[in-house]
Amino acid sequence: MIELHNISACQQQTRVFEGLSLAIGAHERVAILGPNGAGKSTLLKLLNRELYPVQQADSWLKLFGSDTVNLWQLRSRIGFVSQDLQEDYTPYTSALEVVISGFFGAIGSHAHLQATAAQVARARALMEQMGIAGIDACMFQRLSTGQKRRLLLARALVHNPQALILDEPANGLDMGAGLALLSLLRNFCGSGHAMLITTHHIDEIIPEIERVVLLREGRIVADGAKAEILTSAQLSSLYQTPLRVTEQDGWYRCWQG
Repeated sequence: MIELHNISACQQQTRVFEGLSLAIGAHERVAILGPNGAGKSTLLKLLNRELYPVQQADSWLKLFGSDTVNLWQLRSRIGFVSQDLQEDYTPYTSALEVVISGFFGAIGSHAHLQATAAQVARARALMEQMGIAGIDACMFQRLSTGQKRRLLLARALVHNPQALILDEPANGLDMGAGLALLSLLRNFCGSGHAMLITTHHIDEIIPEIERVVLLREGRIVADGAKAEILTSAQLSSLYQTPLRVTEQDGWYRCWQG
């Protein structure tokens, strides 16, 4: 699904990646874990074409085997949900229009983008699936953080994509809203789909995720099976502080000590 080879990338005047290589298979479920400033959000911007890597020899970024991905084709195969999208989304768009905008890759509603009856029905069905039916006319800015995140997840799912890519999916949500969102992500994985999440909270790593990549200062410092990577020693090294990790029923918890 994703192949980065010897990638260098900059954000403004800062070089975030230098020689980054990473491959993720078409059916893998992967979490990328790292502290703030590790490069997680920059990586997602590379994948959704908000940011382009530095052009250099022996370097490429391929999605589904191609380095010339059509953005419309990409949106139908991968659904993206990010913090930036939530913060930048047009505030006076109705909840239903937020979901419908996913069919057009738009942010907000636009008069020239007219949804079909089938698209409206699909949007309403996804809102019901997300547990937010009945808020069709509510303005995006007036919704809770949890409702906004569910709306953007529904928006990402309108094309029934093969994979979801999410940036810190439960960040900013209260306990109930966070657990509800993670349950929705588990259902998505249960249908055999792929998933990539970036986070710095290991309790956002749902049991269905099988592989974890540790990222620090733009470098991959560990990559492997979840049980091998989510250990006290690995995370203590990653965050440069003594940490203890426990696991129960596929969920991992961490605390200082």
